[in-house]
Amino acid sequence: MGTTRRKIHEIIFEADTPAGKAFDVALLFAILASIAAVALDSIQDYNARYGGWLRAAEWSFTILFTAEYLLRLISVERPTRYAFSFFGIIDLLAVLPTYLSLLIAGSQYMLVVRALRLVRVFRVLKLSRYVGEGRVLGKALKASRHKITVFVVTVLTVVMIVAALMYLIEGEASGFTSIPRSAYWAIVTLTTVGYGDIAPQTPAGQLLASVVMFLGYAIIAVPTGIVSVELANAQRAVNTRCCPVCSREGHDDDARHCKHCGGAL
Repeated sequence: MGTTRRKIHEIIFEADTPAGKAFDVALLFAILASIAAVALDSIQDYNARYGGWLRAAEWSFTILFTAEYLLRLISVERPTRYAFSFFGIIDLLAVLPTYLSLLIAGSQYMLVVRALRLVRVFRVLKLSRYVGEGRVLGKALKASRHKITVFVVTVLTVVMIVAALMYLIEGEASGFTSIPRSAYWAIVTLTTVGYGDIAPQTPAGQLLASVVMFLGYAIIAVPTGIVSVELANAQRAVNTRCCPVCSREGHDDDARHCKHCGGAL
């Protein structure tokens, strides 16, 4: 890597040096300012008064972030690897909406995706422990994905059954004009959101709705419990010791007995 590329890489990617920290702090303020400009542009009064200035600011920030993105690609040894990394994709998405607005009106408001770039604040403020906790959370979510998938499929099955029953009980007279429309009501009720735009009118429909409401409170606790267990497992140190009784592994470092059969380790 050449001296110039190394220096650019140090400034842009490293937060431990004075220049790198100054760059990241300036970048954070630029991100906040660009998001504020997009938000203000969506307000009709501000758009009418300052629309030209806000659009000029929007394009200025876009050009700035485009130059930064290109410098990031230039300063790394493997540009493709960075381009397809998490931050690489976010950096690209931070500039695309403005260019797309030339073809698709209104797409510039998607620039709020730049808020994801504020994750860099963890590097700037040296909050690495939060990044570590984020990894633990990600590990727990990944470990519980199969259980969550089964849970979601089960919930969707319940939703379709309830939707069909409610469609038969209430019908079009009460606003349940189709099974998909009834499924929408079932999801809103089961998740305890309750918009109230559709409501059963018959005693049988209200009884079914009551059952769904109680079921909703029970269902909410399931994914919370699944993820909580996996979070506890992700933070607990385990080893590969094999139980002499049941041959199961994955015991805690300080365990003296098997958690599966109770045999001495």
